[in-house]
Amino acid sequence: MKVLVIGGAGYIGSHVSRTLLDRGCKVAVFDNLSSGCKENLFSEAEFIHGDILDTSALSNTMNSGFDALIHLAAFKAAGESMTHPEKYSVNNITGTLNILNCAASAKIGAVVFSSSAAVYGEPRYLPMDEEHPVNPENYYGFTKLEMERFLDWYDKLKGIRYAALRYFNAAGYDSAGRVTGLERNPNNLLPVIMETAARVREKLEIFGDDWDTPDGTCIRDYVHVSDLAEAHALALEHLVSQSKSFIVNLGSENGISVKSMLETAREVTGRPVPAVVVDRRPGDPARVVASSTKAKEILGWKARSSDVRTLIASTWNIYQKQFSS
Repeated sequence: MKVLVIGGAGYIGSHVSRTLLDRGCKVAVFDNLSSGCKENLFSEAEFIHGDILDTSALSNTMNSGFDALIHLAAFKAAGESMTHPEKYSVNNITGTLNILNCAASAKIGAVVFSSSAAVYGEPRYLPMDEEHPVNPENYYGFTKLEMERFLDWYDKLKGIRYAALRYFNAAGYDSAGRVTGLERNPNNLLPVIMETAARVREKLEIFGDDWDTPDGTCIRDYVHVSDLAEAHALALEHLVSQSKSFIVNLGSENGISVKSMLETAREVTGRPVPAVVVDRRPGDPARVVASSTKAKEILGWKARSSDVRTLIASTWNIYQKQFSS
């Protein structure tokens, strides 16, 4: 199978590309390297330096003959999306329409889309399944939901089958150390802990320790990026064989608290990892946990590497190499 991975030099995209290559797919990566990095490109995959706002580049690339594409090229910082919505409108919405229009013209009939649990907003019940109401609380989540809706219309009107994969909290690194490029300006918990352990940051800020959880800190559902990558490959296979669109959650179904992540990181790294408790952030829910039952039923998928120690050890392995001291 020949697959175009748009955003394939990024953190998740590079793991997806590696998994597809391991499964014998012919892979081409299309990326502008604005957040992805050259270290995450593999010699076995073709690389096209291009932008999803450049319809000519997209069209020329897709017309070279692909069986399917994977779209991972959206901006994803929730906080930034609230202060710079125009940036997210242009890249996420206009960019996605460009991808779909070019795919329709090139007769590419299968799209795997990197969606997000941000489409749900504040949890109304736990675990959160695909029937949970969608009510995004930030503009990033809104754009992801609109992108899903565009996909649904292009399915009806153009026959493009899609899989929308709603990630919860992606974390970890390839256990074999084959993906080495770090995320730029990370805001997620585990990279911040790693930067603190590596002495790049002075301390970790914990946003409140008086939440209604067992240890007082927020709980999130973390899923290992290699598990996510496997889900993309399975989704692609299912789309091609069954030719029916679907939406599934991808989560571990287990919550990990901030304190638990921090204490385990101190054990794994052997570093003190200084931390300080600060005020809560507005809009943070106390607990978020996914239901991935549908992914199991449709894809036979399960998060197999998403325990807290594997998440931390695989990430520390890369950070140690980058910031050895």
